[in-house]
Amino acid sequence: MFRLIWIAVLVYVADQLTKYLAVTHLAAHGIAVAPFLNLSLAFNTGAAFSFLSSASGWQNGFFIIVGIAASVIILVMIGRLGSGDGQVAVALMLILGGAAGNVTDRIMHGYVVDFLDLYYRSWHWPTFNVADSAITVGAALLLLDTLGLRFRRHD
Repeated sequence: MFRLIWIAVLVYVADQLTKYLAVTHLAAHGIAVAPFLNLSLAFNTGAAFSFLSSASGWQNGFFIIVGIAASVIILVMIGRLGSGDGQVAVALMLILGGAAGNVTDRIMHGYVVDFLDLYYRSWHWPTFNVADSAITVGAALLLLDTLGLRFRRHD
């Protein structure tokens, strides 16, 4: 299943490119894109939903180690997949690309660059990025696979 590594590479490149554009173009202000979406720069020192963002700084090293360990485990899992495990392979590649993107941020900056701000009226979802989106889609695909809902092959 390593033939699908291009998915992880694509996620990683798209993530890093969009984060670069966000940092260079959104620093002064956010941009309203739709009635439910702003592009708004944020720096997350925590994990998902800014969990542990107010910790004293130890969390960055912790999340780097967790991200690298998860990436190694994912690579081992991908190596063990069979030809019928396409959905799992795609899911793991999405998660791998997203994890690599966020770990790169943590190593380079000490935080993760977020810029996608979804909202409804005054309620805002925590700001996120392309890597977070890929990880979420990958996790959803794994859940669907676990429930027996898989891609159909068209032979």
